[in-house]
Amino acid sequence: MTYCVGMLLDKGIVMMSDTRTNSGVDNISVFRKMTTFQGEDRVITMMTAGNLATTQAVISQLEERNKTPEEREPTIFKAPTMFQVANMVGDLLRDVVIQRQMSNKGQSGGPKFTASIIVAGQIEGMEPRLFMIYPEGNFIEASTDTPFFQIGETKYGRPIILRGYDWNMSFEDAVKLLMVSMDSTLAANLSVGMPLDVTVLERDLFEPKHERRIMADDPYFNAISSGWGEALRSAFHSLPDYSFYNDDSQS
Repeated sequence: MTYCVGMLLDKGIVMMSDTRTNSGVDNISVFRKMTTFQGEDRVITMMTAGNLATTQAVISQLEERNKTPEEREPTIFKAPTMFQVANMVGDLLRDVVIQRQMSNKGQSGGPKFTASIIVAGQIEGMEPRLFMIYPEGNFIEASTDTPFFQIGETKYGRPIILRGYDWNMSFEDAVKLLMVSMDSTLAANLSVGMPLDVTVLERDLFEPKHERRIMADDPYFNAISSGWGEALRSAFHSLPDYSFYNDDSQS
């Protein structure tokens, strides 16, 4: 399992992912799930969740096409819009999933090759855009009504973002919000784990504004984690007390 989240803001896009991959409690490893492609007129970041062999095949093929784009088509460096980038990635993901399912046909109890990808970025002269791509190759786009996407283990961190998100929030507050969302997920599910990767894409800046790997001993993240726990306990104790003997319950 994994947890990746991408959030669209007025100023740009903020993305965060964990790095844990596992096939059981005795087989846990670290693998980067966030990849950034940078060109003169564009910056594109992708986060992956699902079968590791499938997602690695998709990213590797994209990277191979980009090495000599004049000889390898299609390449995301030549796509005229982010919509076309998302469509290209979706087609590739669908093809890889189908190929692996066909190669495993007839084998019972084999691995599932499904995967999902979040694609974010901007091409010069256009708006920053954020997409979530499904294993079938179809996708949806973020908007002011649906400003963030999650893949992987989504349920624990989602309520945090729903309550704390603001379209006009600063990048720094957005990263802090995603840290709280990630911390809640880490506390609830052992299949999501440190370190974390963060990328911030600022509007009209065609390179990452901020990239960082957050380790388990990171002082700021640990302060966020302990502070959030204390804040929740304080908020809980500040709520009105419940009584078995209040006036409404008396006959």
